[in-house]
Amino acid sequence: MTDFDVEVYYDGECPLCMREIRMLRRRDQRQRIRFTDISAEGFDAGVVGLSWETLMNRIHGRLPDGTLIEGVEVFRRLYAAVGFSRLVALTRVPGIAQLLNLAYKLFAKNRLRLTGRCANGACELHPRGVRRPSDEVIAP
Repeated sequence: MTDFDVEVYYDGECPLCMREIRMLRRRDQRQRIRFTDISAEGFDAGVVGLSWETLMNRIHGRLPDGTLIEGVEVFRRLYAAVGFSRLVALTRVPGIAQLLNLAYKLFAKNRLRLTGRCANGACELHPRGVRRPSDEVIAP
């Protein structure tokens, strides 16, 4: 037996995401979930084997055998780990599964805008502590 069922890579700067993560932490009485904040100082996306941008575009997880999962499947694994197995079973019913996949794709595509993280029509993010020359503030 491993010491976790699923590791979740989440954006700790996303208000909606953090609401979900807090709920999962409270319900994870058996500590079956590993929580990894991809926005945290020092997070290295290379350890996961994906780019930071890829991790930011969709939720990702890792199973104990090293398999990477993404999207709705991550939520299924998280909810199963905290005891919502009946709910997870419903998400696999044909029709419901397709609807959830579509809804998540739409949410992921618009997540930054929907959570108030865009300015002046731009939703560009950079890994914490990484600035590009175009990000520099130039004083007059």
